[in-house]
Amino acid sequence: LTEEEIKRNTEFGGLAGDLHTDMHEVIGHASGKINPGIGDPDQTLKNYASTLEEARADLVALYYVYDQKLVDMGVMPSLEVGKAEYDGYMRNGLITQLTRLNLGENLEEAHMRNRQLNAAWVFEKGKKDNVVEMVKKDGKTYVKINNYEKLRDLFGQLLKEIQRIK
Repeated sequence: LTEEEIKRNTEFGGLAGDLHTDMHEVIGHASGKINPGIGDPDQTLKNYASTLEEARADLVALYYVYDQKLVDMGVMPSLEVGKAEYDGYMRNGLITQLTRLNLGENLEEAHMRNRQLNAAWVFEKGKKDNVVEMVKKDGKTYVKINNYEKLRDLFGQLLKEIQRIK
């Protein structure tokens, strides 16, 4: 939507995507512990298990990709990397990935379902504060993030709830 977002994506989009993937796989899938006496999620959550596992792993990565500690450790140059990841993730979860479907098709793949679950949940929960909005310009629809800190907080809230469910 803006030159600032385009510049941020050009400069940091690759690193942002790599960090998200790395944290998704390494700390996202490795985090969490099932409470004693609770069955394996494949048994208890059945068809929802894969989507919720992918959602949890994405949320761990999303929460930490916008953390000053990664800048302090030298993993990324600034929080602009986290902003680039948030821009791309919300855009993909709410709009872009849907172009892979034919009209009338449902989201079936766990990664696509999780991205929409996460993006749509934070979009809805943040409406009151206009955290993320859909903007129409020249006949096109764009995703605009107005408050990255609040978006991070919403990702954290959803992570807490999905951890509880799992």
